[in-house]
Amino acid sequence: MSVPSIISVIDDDPSVRLATNNLLTSRGYTVYTFGSAHEFLQSAELDTTSCVIADVQMLAMSGVELLTHMRSLGRITPFIFMTAFPDEAVRDRALKAGATCFLAKPFSTPKLLQCLEAALTGANEAKL
Repeated sequence: MSVPSIISVIDDDPSVRLATNNLLTSRGYTVYTFGSAHEFLQSAELDTTSCVIADVQMLAMSGVELLTHMRSLGRITPFIFMTAFPDEAVRDRALKAGATCFLAKPFSTPKLLQCLEAALTGANEAKL
């Protein structure tokens, strides 16, 4: 039996964290939720996370800033971004920084799961 993927959900909206947690847990993923990028960066899950699903716009450190920071530390954890304010310039910046997907809220369950599968598959291939 394979070890379940660990997904870290980072969003300053508690209802988004709860809904995403419930959805992914029901699909067999191990999920940890964080209210900010700093909370995630200080967690033990930083080293074990298989994929990050983060809001783009958060206080203190945005999702794109978090991705850029993690890449500067040499971390290649896949990122999926979600936002209530889809903006082409931000989307381009996120994808250039290395994001796997950029989802506008509200997004469909199949779309999120498709992005997650792509992120996890890419991560596994990078490790081989």
